[in-house]
Amino acid sequence: MENLDQIASILALTMGAAWASGINLYAAILVLGMMGATGNVDLPPGLEILSNPLVLFAAGIMYCVEFFADKIPGVDTGWDLMHTFVRIPAGAMMAMGAVGEVDPVVGLAAAILGGGLAATSHAAKAGSRAIINTSPEPITNWTASVAEDVAVVAGLWTALNYPILFIVLMILFVILVIWLLPKIWRGIKAIFSKLRQFLGGKPPQEEKATAVDPVLEQGHIEPPDK
Repeated sequence: MENLDQIASILALTMGAAWASGINLYAAILVLGMMGATGNVDLPPGLEILSNPLVLFAAGIMYCVEFFADKIPGVDTGWDLMHTFVRIPAGAMMAMGAVGEVDPVVGLAAAILGGGLAATSHAAKAGSRAIINTSPEPITNWTASVAEDVAVVAGLWTALNYPILFIVLMILFVILVIWLLPKIWRGIKAIFSKLRQFLGGKPPQEEKATAVDPVLEQGHIEPPDK
């Protein structure tokens, strides 16, 4: 039973670190690093570096930048687009570090799982933000941004304290994202279509309707000369 609890704890931390990195990498680093630095949790050797003051300082600065960029319609989508190349690799590295010093095969498997989970949460965040940006008012962006930050903190806290519950919730999250993916994808395609038109793309030409007298069309009768 003790071994099962240990495996669940490692798996929850692995999934939690990767999932949180896909939503807000800098918040995830701050939460785990601060909890490790204050002694509230014993981080695995691969994640102990997050407690380094220099790492916490850099993550804090980037979190402040993202805090404001993430609440401006349009800017948040560009920010998410750039961070596609940051959050997913970082999620894989965080997952690898969470399993600790184990067999390299286990570390690689954790990195693959973590990268995939980070990509899933990142796609859900970026796709939903792209759809939200169809509304010009910023209230929805602020609400979504704050909710994402709260979700990262609450999710990591749950992963560290209630690993079984977190694993169940994570499975439900993946199922929900799979179900919503077609809707999110259609929204993203519509947005990019409008963007191409705005940047100079030509909208599809409408066919010109010509009025034809139905009697002439059916009987092939040419109209009399006037």
